[in-house]
Amino acid sequence: MNKPKSLLVWQLILESCQQKQPVMLLYVLESHGSSPGRQGFLMAVTASGKMAGSIGGGIMEHKFVEMAKEKLQSQTAEPAIRTQYHDKKAVRNQSGMICSGDQTLLLYPLQPHDEPAVQAIVAGLDQCQNGLLTLSPSGIQYTANTSPDRDYRFVRQSADVWWYQERLGFKNELIIVGGGHCGLALSGLMSQMDFYIRIYDDRPDLHTLQLNDLAHEKILVHTYSDLANLILPGRNQFVVVMTFGYRTDDLAIRALQNKTFRYFGVLGSQTKMNTLFAEYRAEGISDTFIKRIHAPIGIPIHSQTPEEIAVSIAAEIIRVKNTPALGKSTGHLGQQVDHKLPEA
Repeated sequence: MNKPKSLLVWQLILESCQQKQPVMLLYVLESHGSSPGRQGFLMAVTASGKMAGSIGGGIMEHKFVEMAKEKLQSQTAEPAIRTQYHDKKAVRNQSGMICSGDQTLLLYPLQPHDEPAVQAIVAGLDQCQNGLLTLSPSGIQYTANTSPDRDYRFVRQSADVWWYQERLGFKNELIIVGGGHCGLALSGLMSQMDFYIRIYDDRPDLHTLQLNDLAHEKILVHTYSDLANLILPGRNQFVVVMTFGYRTDDLAIRALQNKTFRYFGVLGSQTKMNTLFAEYRAEGISDTFIKRIHAPIGIPIHSQTPEEIAVSIAAEIIRVKNTPALGKSTGHLGQQVDHKLPEA
């Protein structure tokens, strides 16, 4: 089972604190434009040069890593916020990169009083739980088992009055309805992208479901109609329907028709989806709901194997996740996506 990627950073910080070794937390508090370091990127650097995580890579990251090591080794480290501009024409604070945009970084040397919060963060991330991280001039705070409405918040009133909050843990959830070959392949790919993965299937002896050790939850249902009571709507919910066949897909779609998700896609040929949607329209099911469905699912790369289909779907999900306007997509029923394999 995959864990949130930030866990490795916090584990290094905790290990360093416990061993009384100086360690610096580098955190991207804010970013704009094409900055390679996005809000929420983080890394840990010890005085001896151990590292985990990333604040965007390149020459800028190298510069800040060396700065952190130097300050820790000379015992002159103090909390500081630095804004870096990725433009050689910038009057000041040039990052050395030319990709445009900017990012605001926190350099925070860990203090003894931070250790309990870091320990709680490691425990929460290891259990794949959500929690609220707060960074401020007073240090690190963490509230476990909570899921704030906003993923990030940065407020800076002055050099000494600022705070940053982030929802730690998996920010997005991938719900796969159907644990067949494509579901297995998609689980493997999306497990690398910090999604909490939940799979539903109605076949208790399904071999591919048994092989899937990357999903966080594998849930057996008596019928896919049960999904109406099992799956909650949400702005960070990404739902993919890929069951064994036409009728089970239909049950799943009908069960979820009154819920709103960030993404809702169905695996199947253009012919199959046109047939399903024609039935829905004939029954008076809302056309607004039908247009929200991404079908045929994925970007058009003529995928054929389960792994290729997973790449196609993952790419579309990432596009929706990273482009807020696409989260309200009306679908793309005219898109020709050539999935050759059976849907399970």
